[in-house]
Amino acid sequence: MTTPYARIGGEPAVAAIVNRFYDLVEQDAAFADLRALHAADLAAVRHGLTRFLSGWAGGPRDWFDHGPCIMSLHRAFPITPALADQWSAAMTRAIAAQAGLDPQLAQAMAQALDHMAHAMVNLSFTENAA
Repeated sequence: MTTPYARIGGEPAVAAIVNRFYDLVEQDAAFADLRALHAADLAAVRHGLTRFLSGWAGGPRDWFDHGPCIMSLHRAFPITPALADQWSAAMTRAIAAQAGLDPQLAQAMAQALDHMAHAMVNLSFTENAA
C-alpha cells in the first residue's frame, strides 16, 4: 500500500506545501493573528512543520522519533477557535495549490489537518478571553 507521503510526491511536495503555507501566513492579512504568534524568522518552523507533516503522511518519522509531541508543543500558545480556523484555511489553500495532487487526497489531508488544528484550541485561553 502506498503512503500519502509517496502519493503526494514525498519530501519536495511536503516542503512546497509548507512553504506555501508560511508564505500565505506572512503575506496575507487574513492570517495576521496567526503570523503574530510566530517569531520573526520562520525558518525553524518551516523546517519543523515539513518534518512533522512528512512523518504524519507516512514518510520519514524523525520528528516523531526526536521531536516533541505536537499537541504539547502548542499547549503554551493562545490558540483560539479563530486562530485554528486561520491555520486550517491557510493549510487548505497551500494543499490545494500543490500541482498534481489527487483532489480526494488533498481534501482528506485538509480535513484531517483541520481536525488537528481545532484539537489544539487551548480552552483556558479562550475562557480567559471571554
